[in-house]
Amino acid sequence: MSRRSKILSGALVTSALLVTPLGLGGVAASSTPSAAVTHTGHTMALSTASSPEDPDGDGYIPANPPVTGVTPSAQNPPHRYFHEFQANCSVSHTRPDDPIVYPQQPGKSHDHTFLGNTTTNASSTTATLSAGGTTCKAPGDLSGYWMPTLYNGDRPVLPTGPQVIYYKAGVTDYTSVRPFPKGLRFVVGSPMQSADEFRHHPGFVEGWECGDSFFNTEFPASCPSRPDVQLNIRFQAPSCWDGRYLDTPDHKSHMAYPVVKPGTNDNVCPADHPVALPMIEFKMAFPVNGDMSKVRLASGPGHSFHYDFFNAWDDRTLKALVDHCVVGGLQCDARGYDETHPEAGAALGADYRLP
Repeated sequence: MSRRSKILSGALVTSALLVTPLGLGGVAASSTPSAAVTHTGHTMALSTASSPEDPDGDGYIPANPPVTGVTPSAQNPPHRYFHEFQANCSVSHTRPDDPIVYPQQPGKSHDHTFLGNTTTNASSTTATLSAGGTTCKAPGDLSGYWMPTLYNGDRPVLPTGPQVIYYKAGVTDYTSVRPFPKGLRFVVGSPMQSADEFRHHPGFVEGWECGDSFFNTEFPASCPSRPDVQLNIRFQAPSCWDGRYLDTPDHKSHMAYPVVKPGTNDNVCPADHPVALPMIEFKMAFPVNGDMSKVRLASGPGHSFHYDFFNAWDDRTLKALVDHCVVGGLQCDARGYDETHPEAGAALGADYRLP
């Protein structure tokens, strides 16, 4: 059966997707091109163009080659408390663009704060990102990471310095995790999700926090006015891939969160998304405190937080870090070095490049 034959008509897509609890991460399908979707005070315009990497415009970007013959691993390797490394990336720019949700449509999105690749814009593709620069410590990380811009009143509040983006094992069998395929992209969360959906999202870790205030769905009314206090959020991405598509029309369906294996406490990938990839976790810190009454996101209130990832890592560099740190059961910095296991060495050199 062809991919196109599996696509619902425009009207059916609209009705099917609008009842999905977490919405579309900013995307809505409609048989009326001029329509828009409004939810919790936030209006999203419809996408009217497709990515150059999707030549037939059906929303599916096939992996080439696809990953087949994989079943979710139920193995339980020797326990290691950590199996992760950090990608430390700084803010590069802000722009009302989103090359995943609104490809080739500059200015159509709410404002985003971009980290990592310095060239990310509405026209970004795997090829353009791979030819760009990066604010990440590892020059091989040319990926694009972005999230809605945070404002205090009308003033943008941008994270300062390298931010922490964890690459972790989301499954119990950390030895089964493999690198992201080049060009994989997805949206985590949705600007149209409700407060309850945000709080119970599988990626929710600690919500908004500052000072002694934790697990907030919305921004705290106030934070201690001290130099060491910032507004923080941690949010995890799905880490199980279907092995077939680099993107799908809702920018989510090709990815899934791990599930608990019945009768155990083990996390495994679901059968329809059997390929274990690194679990990205954003840990962002925004330099704002004191009176928080005017703090908002470009996408709306605090519960509208979401983010996007577009993989453009150098393949060899990413594989070295995943194999050494995730599969190797280490807690690594951006060089792939675990200071508690110096005997293991580092995946990258002192310049954060492959030796």
